[in-house]
Amino acid sequence: MIVVLMGVMGSGKTAIGTLLAGLMGVPFVDADDHHPAANKAKMKAGEPLDDADRQPWLETLNGLMRQWYASGSGGVLACSALKEKYREMLGAGMPAGAVRFVLLEATQEMLAARLAQRQHEYMNPDLLASQLETLEPPKDALVVINDRPPKEITREIFALLRSV
Repeated sequence: MIVVLMGVMGSGKTAIGTLLAGLMGVPFVDADDHHPAANKAKMKAGEPLDDADRQPWLETLNGLMRQWYASGSGGVLACSALKEKYREMLGAGMPAGAVRFVLLEATQEMLAARLAQRQHEYMNPDLLASQLETLEPPKDALVVINDRPPKEITREIFALLRSV
């Protein structure tokens, strides 16, 4: 199974994704690690990425996920996947149902508090508003409110994935 933990910055994708991959016994990848230098510089300056900025990044991530699918290993990807067309690009070339999206949600206040507590190489907290504005809630994703300890959220997601 390939799981994409999606949501805006501060929603807990990396923390939950790392735990979930360990529980599932599959690889974990943080999509942020695959941004080209130009994207990182733009975000560090507080400028939101546009679709053209994201295109090669999403293609790289799709290639990674297709490798997971082809090898039968599965995996967990932490990726904002804010728009439906981004999610379509991520799942391109794989059969329906091969990729499960899980949207991590939290209140804007909770997200802002988390961002204030962390240091990130290039993710400028000022981008939160643009990410919330860009987010197109998925129609077919599992939705989990991330307002509890990470291990508890991870167990909930694991149970939900096993039940579908």
